[in-house]
Formats: sequence, structure tokens, C-alpha cells
Amino acid sequence: MSEKSRGYLYLSVAMVLVGSTVVASKVIAAGLPPFTATALRFAIALPLFLLLIRLTATPWPRLARRDWAIVLLQAGVGSVGYTTLLISGLKLTPAADAGVIIGTLPIVSAMIAIVVLGERPKRSVLLAVALAAAGVLAIVFRPDAGNRYSLAGSALILGAVVCEGLFILLNKRLRAEIPPLALSCLMAGLGGTIAAPIALAELPWTETMTVRAVAAVVYYALVPTVGGFVLWYAGLAKVSGAEASVFTALAPVSAVLLAVAVLGEPLRLNQLLGIGCVLAAVTCLGVASRGRNALRRQAKAL
Repeated sequence: MSEKSRGYLYLSVAMVLVGSTVVASKVIAAGLPPFTATALRFAIALPLFLLLIRLTATPWPRLARRDWAIVLLQAGVGSVGYTTLLISGLKLTPAADAGVIIGTLPIVSAMIAIVVLGERPKRSVLLAVALAAAGVLAIVFRPDAGNRYSLAGSALILGAVVCEGLFILLNKRLRAEIPPLALSCLMAGLGGTIAAPIALAELPWTETMTVRAVAAVVYYALVPTVGGFVLWYAGLAKVSGAEASVFTALAPVSAVLLAVAVLGEPLRLNQLLGIGCVLAAVTCLGVASRGRNALRRQAKAL
């Protein structure tokens, strides 16, 4: 197997694991309060990230006060906000629906950059946004829904996606270069610190915690959080960033298929339509990104 093929394999498995977090969160939602689950996830993941930093001799960044403020905001929005909103939303909506909505992350990130940073949208980005919006609408507004909570659940999950998009935007505002492993460790440590006091306020000991939900948190912390990180960056080292971005389309596919296979959720036509629109949107962004990189290479050659 070539190095590039191995990179593709690593990226594919990493995105399948990301998709599995939707199923894990659905299980967690049925047996644990959201902030309690989030604090527990980071408490499990943090020692492993610290061990990886030691084993790889990853340098610890020296940050200015401004960068520390951004990192703290990233932890609150991207780590705690994303996880708690996702778990809360999955109490009200099917995992397959959530998987499709989460697949819009690259497009939501592009929209945030346009709105917040004032970037000029290219036609490919506008087309991707339109396709992603069609995919979400196919999920949220369907005649057979009959459940007044499904809209609220979808809104919470879309809020989780916006939180993750803001995390990406804030990362671009950092002045210091932070190694990915060190940043993940910071997110786990700060995210757990932020979530812990609110978790205590949830009084988790007064509720019935299911073994299945706790096992799902352990899985979330060990496999997608730590294992997914290792696989993603191992793959990223072997392929270009534009190539890697296309593999993000596997996450919603994985989430939908795992929701059907593991949770026994029915696969509906609107979900297939939604995931088709989202995949097309991500492909549009990937093609546009490859085109921009090719133009840059040509310009450098000249």
C-alpha cells in the first residue's frame, strides 16, 4: 500500500469514528445529563492526551494573554458547547437526522467566515451553501414528522455545528503556533474545567445513570476523541489539506448508517435526500479548494 493510500485509509477511519459520535451521543442522551457527560468525556481523554504529548515530545506552547483568552473561548464554545448541544439535541431528534445536519460543518464554517470575516463568497461556496440548506430543510421540514420536538432538536444540533464552526474561526485568530496535539490537550483540560461546575449543578447523583450511557462516554473519549485525532493527523501528514477536506463527507454517511445499524432507526427518503445534498455541498467545497491550490502552485511556478 502506498503512503497516499495509507493516508486515505487513516482519514476514512477517522471520519467514520467522527460519525459514530452521533450514535454514542444518542445513547448518552438517554442516560446522562449533557454537562456531566461532557465533563466525564474530557476527564477520560485528558490523561491520554498528556501521555501522547510526553511520548511524542510535543512542545508545550507559550501563549500571550490574548491567545489564552481565545483558547479559553474555543474550549467553551467548541468543546463544551458542541458536545452539550449535540447531546441535548439528540434527546429530541433521531441520530440519522443529526448525522445529516452535522455534515454541514464545512459549509457552516465557510458561512461564518463570510459573515464574520467579510470574505467574498465564490460561486462554488454559494452553491455549497444552497445545497447544504436544502439538505437541512429536507430533514427538518417533512410532512410525516408529527413531532413538535423534532424542530427544537434539529435547532440544538445546528447550534452545535455553529459552535464547532466558531471554534475553527477562532483557531485562525491565534497568533501563536499551537501543535494540534497540544491544542487538543488544552481543549480537554479547559473544557473539563468549564463543564465540571455545571455538571455538579445538574445533580447527576440524583438521576439514574445507565451503564450503557457511561460506556458510551468512555467510547466517545477513547475512540473518536483520542483515536480519531491520531488517525486524522496521521492521514493528514500523507495527503494535502484539500484532499483531506473531502473525507469530511464520510462523517454524515457514517452517522446515518450507524444509526440504522446500531440503533435500529428507520432510513427515510428525506434522510437520503438530505445526505445527498450535504455530500454534494462538501464535494463543491472540495473541488473549489483543489482548484485554488492548483492556481497557487502554477503562480509559484511562474
